[in-house]
Amino acid sequence: MRAEFPDFRLGSVLATSFTATLTERRGDAVERIPTPQRLVDWLAVNGLAVDSCTTAQLDLARELRESIHAAATAAAIHEPLPASAVHVINDRSTRGRAAAILTPEGKRQWRLSSASRVEDALGVIAADAISIIAGERDGKLALCASPTCQAAFFDISQSRTRKWCDMNTCGNRQKKARFTANQRKTRRSAE
Repeated sequence: MRAEFPDFRLGSVLATSFTATLTERRGDAVERIPTPQRLVDWLAVNGLAVDSCTTAQLDLARELRESIHAAATAAAIHEPLPASAVHVINDRSTRGRAAAILTPEGKRQWRLSSASRVEDALGVIAADAISIIAGERDGKLALCASPTCQAAFFDISQSRTRKWCDMNTCGNRQKKARFTANQRKTRRSAE
């Protein structure tokens, strides 16, 4: 991976990890796939390796990312799914060619053929989004409590009460802000 780009935020849910390629949506947005090669890198890290990506394919990927984010956000707050987002997700899902395989550990893994293209990998991501938005998996869609983030994430914690998309970034940032505010308050009280 190239050091000049921000690190990927990787999670256990493919679709919401993909939406995390754009973070801080309500603040100073951080684009984690700014180039076609960076999308190739992200796909490889997530087991969906492709040889190349064009600018047009990167545009398709970003359109899918934003559609998943819009649909997941609507589902998390119990609003109707945006028709345009549903259309894009369904379109990407039906255009992809990938096979589900069973690993020796009993897990499902997606296999792309050696001739696979970005569209095939996007089909896998769209299918994953469909399974979580449709409520087929054990978990709950939620929105990050960080006011600058508001990322949709899939909460698979036992209590289903997770507040942050990522404790190492948004959660720690909020905890640090609370700590600093409490320190200031304590100093003012002491004066």
